[in-house]
Amino acid sequence: MISQDMFAQAEALLARLQAAGLTVATAESCTGGLVAASLTAVPGSSATVLAGFVTYANSAKTGMLGVAEELLNRVGAVSEEVARAMAEGALARAGADLAVSTTGIAGPGGAVPGKPVGTVWLAVARRGGATTARRHVFPGDRTEVRNATVAEALRMLEPG
Repeated sequence: MISQDMFAQAEALLARLQAAGLTVATAESCTGGLVAASLTAVPGSSATVLAGFVTYANSAKTGMLGVAEELLNRVGAVSEEVARAMAEGALARAGADLAVSTTGIAGPGGAVPGKPVGTVWLAVARRGGATTARRHVFPGDRTEVRNATVAEALRMLEPG
């Protein structure tokens, strides 16, 4: 379920993206499609949202987004490099102007040394521009981590 706050954030973002004539795609692991769901909950979002890739398994990251298996084996799915590769893969495959990716450990299990529960990498790829990535360690339970990740993904998609 999309909260009223998340809906309002997505609605405002979509208005700005539409005004700028920009399209968007998502590539999600730990959020399982919640970024795309928050965007597509807004009526008229089809003018802006082109595609959403839910790539929970590494094989999906490789097959659907073109993330190199060697990269996944070397740095792990929860990494800056993989977040960047996911966003760039979604951008290329969807033909969008912007693509956001999420990869992380929502919990309650899955923590490894150096990557506690709540560790999330997000990246935004921009057609003709640089790809930016950010690491966060969000507090809370699985739902809180995923919701915080969606909110940050929407912030990172801001045009400009």
